[in-house]
Order: sequence, then C-alpha cells, then structure tokens
Amino acid sequence: MHDFFTVLPQTRPTGRALRHRSKMIGLIDALTRRGGVARLRALLDAGFSRLTVAGAVADGILTVPRRGWIALADADPYLLAAASAGVVLTCVTRAKRLGLWVLAEEAPHVGAPSSASRLSLQNPKTTVHWAAPVQPREVGALEDGILNTLVIVARCQPFEAALAVWDSALNGGLVTKMELARLQLRPAARRVLDAATPFSDSGLETIFAIRLKWLRLPIRAQIWILEHRVDFLIGERLVVQVDGGHHVGLQRAADVAHDAALTLLGYHVIRVTYAQVIDRWHEVQELIMRAIAQGLHRPR
Repeated sequence: MHDFFTVLPQTRPTGRALRHRSKMIGLIDALTRRGGVARLRALLDAGFSRLTVAGAVADGILTVPRRGWIALADADPYLLAAASAGVVLTCVTRAKRLGLWVLAEEAPHVGAPSSASRLSLQNPKTTVHWAAPVQPREVGALEDGILNTLVIVARCQPFEAALAVWDSALNGGLVTKMELARLQLRPAARRVLDAATPFSDSGLETIFAIRLKWLRLPIRAQIWILEHRVDFLIGERLVVQVDGGHHVGLQRAADVAHDAALTLLGYHVIRVTYAQVIDRWHEVQELIMRAIAQGLHRPR
C-alpha cells in the first residue's frame, strides 16, 4: 500500500477527511491491480469520480503520463513509457518480463497500431512492430498477450533466439503447440513452431541442441549420472558441461571430482563456457567433432 498519508494533513481527521482517505485507498488499490497505470475511463467505470482522481493528482499521489491515462507516482517505468507513447510492450521485451529465456534485448520492443501516425518514444533505439496482432489487444492494454509476443519474436529475432523463447514459453506452460498451430503463421513462425519443444529448461539447451541436430546423434540435456546432473550427453558417453560464473570455489572442486568419477566410468568430459557456446560456437563445435571422430561418444 502506498503511504499517501504523508501527503495529507496529519491533524485529527474529520469525517470528511476519513471518507477522502478511504477513497484514496480504493483508488490506489484499483490502480495497483492494473499494474500501476490505467486509462482514466477504466477508473471512472470502476466508480471513481473525476473529482477524486483530480484530487489525487493535485496531491501528488497520482500522475498523468498522457491525456486520458493515470498512474501511481512510482509505477513501473516500462508501463509508464508505454502509456505515454500509446504502445504495448511486446516481442523480446514482453518475453523477458514474462520470465522467458531471452538471448538479448538491447532496447525496448513495442507494438503500435497501424493507425498511429506519430509516436513519442523515450528511447530512440526502441524497435516498433507495426504488424497486425494475431490476438486482439484489449483497449488500454500496455503489454501484449503471449500469442502476439511469440509471433512477433519469430518475425523479429534470428531463428535460434526465437526458438529459445518459444521453447521457454512451452516449457513454462504459457502456451501449447496445438494452440500455436491453429494460428495463421508466416513461414518464419511456422519454422519455429515445427522445431519447438516443451522439454528445454533454458535457451542454452535449445541453442546447443539445434546447432548439433545435423549430427543425428541423441543429445540429452540435464541427465543425472552418478547423482549429479550433466548439462549434455551426446550419444552414450560424451558429456559436455557448460560452466557459468558460479563454477568457482567449492562448486569448481565438486565439478572436478565429478569429472574424474565420470572418466573412470568410461565417459569423456568436455567443459566449455557459456560465452563460448553463445559467442564462439566454432570452438565448441570443433571440440565435439574431434571427440566424435575418435568415437568418444560410444562405449569403449
């Protein structure tokens, strides 16, 4: 609950003052349920008077990001920016806010109606998507639905990056392949749909597996061996571990011990970094190809 009492007089409240405070509490609750930013019409339809809203603005409790819009003074800056510009958050920006795996987001991505002739964007690097949505957008919505988000991601992002987002959405239960298959999809989105699965726990798994799909070898992620999980198992014996920033100290010592135990059981372990997989894939692929050429993916 926002502490607007610091704005109001702190003398003993009269009946009128108590009613005013009660209205302010209700108004703030209504805005909070709407993410902190809402159309004025939505508040009026909820039973609040223009006088009450205007009083909250005058007291500094609420702000007016754009004509016809009202916001809490400390509302989400992304939603404030969207309301100010008359757009919706979509593509990788919306995906990231949904907790999906996003490879990169250098600047906000927004969706704008085709009727919009001029946009006032705070960030000049913002990517604007003008495409007609596949899922109707509710009047006053500031964030796109999951279907619009995924379809726009498929149009905007490189195949691997888009697939990672779609896999993440399927894995999180936000959508199903059956629902996506019913949409009128363009070739780029249809290609992503055909490759998407609900089994990847991270975009790293998606990217790793899709880059080695041509090998036609079993590639399993997050397999338990000797009471520890390995990142990837290629064939029956080739283990690939991807080290992040947490592989230091005690964690590093445990990893080394597990590698040794795997080796004694006939596994071959390759360790690479996250940066190598994402930015220097040729190094990773070379290591894997040389291991496969020696048959290290098969039992010895």
